[in-house]
Amino acid sequence: MFRFANIEILWLLLLIPVLAIAYAWLTRLKRQQLLSFGDQHLLSDLMPDASSSRPIAKFVILLIALTLLVFAAARPQFGQKSETVKRQGIEVMIALDISNSMLAEDVAPNRLDKSKQMLSKMIDKMVDDRVGLVVFAGEAFVQLPITADYVSAKMFLNTITPDLIKTQGTALGAAIKTSVRAFGSEQSEASRAIVLLTDGENHEDDATAAAKEAKEKGIRTFVVGIGKPEGSPIPIPGTGAFRKDRSGQVVVTKLNEQMCREIAQAGGGIYVRADNTNTALKAVQNELDKMAKSEIETEIYTDYQEQYQSFVLVAMLLLIIEFFLLPRQNRTINRWNIFGENEPKQ
Repeated sequence: MFRFANIEILWLLLLIPVLAIAYAWLTRLKRQQLLSFGDQHLLSDLMPDASSSRPIAKFVILLIALTLLVFAAARPQFGQKSETVKRQGIEVMIALDISNSMLAEDVAPNRLDKSKQMLSKMIDKMVDDRVGLVVFAGEAFVQLPITADYVSAKMFLNTITPDLIKTQGTALGAAIKTSVRAFGSEQSEASRAIVLLTDGENHEDDATAAAKEAKEKGIRTFVVGIGKPEGSPIPIPGTGAFRKDRSGQVVVTKLNEQMCREIAQAGGGIYVRADNTNTALKAVQNELDKMAKSEIETEIYTDYQEQYQSFVLVAMLLLIIEFFLLPRQNRTINRWNIFGENEPKQ
């Protein structure tokens, strides 16, 4: 595959026809000025070494060299360079609840933002691990396939809002099953874990059974409870009001710690409740650090190979030729009649 890394520099190529037109106009103007001094044949006899073709050749060479340098500055890249990276670590799928109840503000600034802050710090502590991201509400989907690209992981994390999923609810079982599938069907010697961040209000499926199935496949499930058991109303963004049920009563969302504990126990992990400190993050991080770190499947990543060197080399050769090419005739070179200037005069 061919591309230019700095493609915007190619706009400089528009200067080439402008320079050509300007040179043609100046050459014509100079010739008219010379003809004002006398007959063309007479002027040729007075200036036997003058050349009409050499200055044009020099200018054309300069234009070609300039064109090549513009291409070089645009950094042409072709082909791919493969590099093998071996990592010692674990594989972690993060399952993040993005249902509307996660907008409750019983933890600052709200449940969802608190979860994102925790996950961002957790990713910062990763070195040789791989991480993926699943988001869920009434349904679940993979937001980021498992990867060692932590920059992309944090970028995707920052873009998460409840609007990503229109079907509301809290399908914890679907989130766990989707996370298991996201690891891929290939067997891995690396330890695998699911970190589930939720308020535990499961309304859709059997999350405990899903965690148990994941454990049977060697995948542990850790649960971080976000919120408080006493509950909190759910604000409607940009309105200052709170969500209400069909009877007009303000909806209060409560952290279901019992559900969270059952999921963690069935999944062979631990349950911790998040508050306004980093206690929950440290507890989960310590458990992940205890997991056996094996050689993760060799990761291949590719990069483009720079090809500007050849453009620069040809441009430099042309500039050297242009430097030694005199604008007037040279008797030694004239023997070869390269420019057709020693034709017999009529």
